[in-house]
Amino acid sequence: MERTAVNPWTWSVAMGYNQGEVVSGATRALYCSGQTAMSGEGEPLHAGDVAAQLALSLDNLEAVLGEAGMSLANLVRLNVFTTDVDLLLRHHGVLASRLGSAGVAPTTTMLGVTRLAIPGLVVELEGTAVA
Repeated sequence: MERTAVNPWTWSVAMGYNQGEVVSGATRALYCSGQTAMSGEGEPLHAGDVAAQLALSLDNLEAVLGEAGMSLANLVRLNVFTTDVDLLLRHHGVLASRLGSAGVAPTTTMLGVTRLAIPGLVVELEGTAVA
């Protein structure tokens, strides 16, 4: 698989994402449901701790990717939903460092929403990966 970043402007690269990506040679695509700070038993965790919720949401996304034989390095699209954009932006480093460690800057959209499906959760990550 070959990935080519498309950035008519470079400001987004400093924030950890590309404006677009051309993917060629991919043979498999994985569309991940939104991942939140849920335990393996389906219980919400880390109420009031956005950094911990973000880290566990990433762990859960990685688990889904891993089950399909992929990793964060295969992400080409990441949608971030949050009930508090300003609060999440203060913890953006958690997300940026994990993606940076994986060597990717997937196309990304962050949206503020009224609430998520499970009360107490403030972040949900939805990804698309190719291999």
